[in-house]
Amino acid sequence: MAAPEERELTAEQTEKLLQFQDLTGIESMDQCRHTLEQHNWNIEAAVQDRLNEQEGVPSVFNPPPSRPLQVNTADHRIYSYVVSRPQPRGLLGWGYYLIMLPFRFTYYTLLDIFRFALRFIRPDPRSRVTDPVGDIVSFIHMFEEKYGRIHPVFYQGTYSQALNDAKRELLFLLVYLHGDDHQDTDEFCRNTLCVPEVITLINTRMLFWDCSTNKPEGYRVSQALRENTYPFLAMIMLKDRRMTVVGRLEGLIQPDDLINQLTFIMDANQTYLVSERLEREERNQTQVLRQQQDEAYLASLRADQEKERKKKEERERKKRKEEEVQQQKLAEERRRRNLQEEKERKSECLPPEPHPDDPESVKIIFKLPNDSRVERRFHFTQSLSVIHDYLFSLKESPEKFQIEANFPRRVLPCLPTEEWPNPPTLQEAGLSHTEVLFVQDLTDD
Repeated sequence: MAAPEERELTAEQTEKLLQFQDLTGIESMDQCRHTLEQHNWNIEAAVQDRLNEQEGVPSVFNPPPSRPLQVNTADHRIYSYVVSRPQPRGLLGWGYYLIMLPFRFTYYTLLDIFRFALRFIRPDPRSRVTDPVGDIVSFIHMFEEKYGRIHPVFYQGTYSQALNDAKRELLFLLVYLHGDDHQDTDEFCRNTLCVPEVITLINTRMLFWDCSTNKPEGYRVSQALRENTYPFLAMIMLKDRRMTVVGRLEGLIQPDDLINQLTFIMDANQTYLVSERLEREERNQTQVLRQQQDEAYLASLRADQEKERKKKEERERKKRKEEEVQQQKLAEERRRRNLQEEKERKSECLPPEPHPDDPESVKIIFKLPNDSRVERRFHFTQSLSVIHDYLFSLKESPEKFQIEANFPRRVLPCLPTEEWPNPPTLQEAGLSHTEVLFVQDLTDD
């Protein structure tokens, strides 16, 4: 059976889908959509559930068997301090205690039986943590409404985040579990927790995380720490590279006593934090040294690569220059060969030299640029181009030249030009029976 087609998303749902992918880093768009649909497109709840999974907390849609959070509570060296309730004094006090004892026993027994039976009807809603940050914020608002705003600075994040921050910053973490129904809770909050001296100690020397056990986040921490009574305080720190409970304070404790107990616990365990700081500094120094070595190696590698690149460019430049010189040589050789072939062709095409006794002959003496002289006879009726071809065919003549007459001084038009498309004959050029002509080299020009 074919799976039903997924319905198209609205613009708002598409925007939430992209936001959720950016916040969580999930690459699969189908997985993002599935998670948002499970949370009815509530992006805050979906993101929080995803963060819970990353912190090792089970998803609300796939809860594994409950297990304690990753905090070492099995250390037998945990300092525990329990404040017992004061015994009744006098006949009146004992009388009141004995009268209320059966009622108190009956009340708490029936309450436990009711809660136990209720678990079979519906699961405890506190067992599913869907919005831990919302639980913390809700408790803080309730606390301030009931006890005022003068209190230690509450950590506004999940228990796991508080553990991570305390581990990263190497700080003590004081955890307070608030029992709403306990008879000593109000007195502890008003007369101990909100006392200025207690506030100063907590704010200056540790992180302070608290939550009500009636909230899912607080209940989860309660299951991990296993308190016996309220008020309950637990001191947690990084010890032997694990977040470990190093002190437990239970019962109605007075302000001075609380300060003394917290100070004692911190002084007794301060060496662990100092040792961890030294180890971190050593690791950081080692990491910095390794990074510096890596940077030096990369710099040396880049320098070597740059040298090799320059050498390669120089080799290529020399190679190109050699190729250019070779090409120039070849071109020059071709030019000389073509020039020689042209000279030979011109020489072969020259008309025969007239006899000296021929009255129509002209004797011409040529003065070449190298001061040498050559002479030859031509016929009056021949074109000046014949003179040019003769000189061109000579080995000692330049490649480009012009022929000049001295009286009057002029350049003979031996080659076709716009003025003389057909060069004139020797007679038309005004040459006599004997002439001296000068060959001027034009090759450089």
